[in-house]
Amino acid sequence: MSTIAPRPLRADARRNREKVMAAASAAFAETGLDAQVEDIARRAGVGVGTVYRHFPTKEALVDALAAQHFERLADRMEAALEEQGDPWAILTATIRSIATAAAADVAWCEMIGGHPSAVQAASRGQQRLAAATATLIARAQQAGVMREDATVQDIGTIMCGFGHVAAAQRAGAPLDWKRYLDIALDGLRAR
Repeated sequence: MSTIAPRPLRADARRNREKVMAAASAAFAETGLDAQVEDIARRAGVGVGTVYRHFPTKEALVDALAAQHFERLADRMEAALEEQGDPWAILTATIRSIATAAAADVAWCEMIGGHPSAVQAASRGQQRLAAATATLIARAQQAGVMREDATVQDIGTIMCGFGHVAAAQRAGAPLDWKRYLDIALDGLRAR
């Protein structure tokens, strides 16, 4: 059975899709997943029909953003693989930089926590992210600076937990996401 590859987008359609993605990312980061398609279209400078032409549902747009987000996370972790120096410092600096960006994004934990299709749509980026993270963990463990039983899942759990703390902090709770991230990372250090 043969499959026909989708035709590449025309240049103007590609630009419109990129504008919609950027506008949706900004709208969701500010207000969470409750952002309206009309607001996204206005931010992008396109009509609502253009948004729906590229993303037939809001869920399809969320899925595309999740896939893009995980690709960026994977890019960042893979870049850390090229760094030289203390493996613990490289791993924790990378996690902190990712966490700092995520703390400003209201929708991130909503997306991951409440949209299984978004997580599934991001599987390629998640696989790349997990592979790079596993390599960084192995390097830190081999250097004796990270617990031997630490896993990629531990890092994922820490990031999701920190995301909930960051969301509560944004909502006015007397919490400090940086402090909780420090505590969690300290728990991964070799003793």
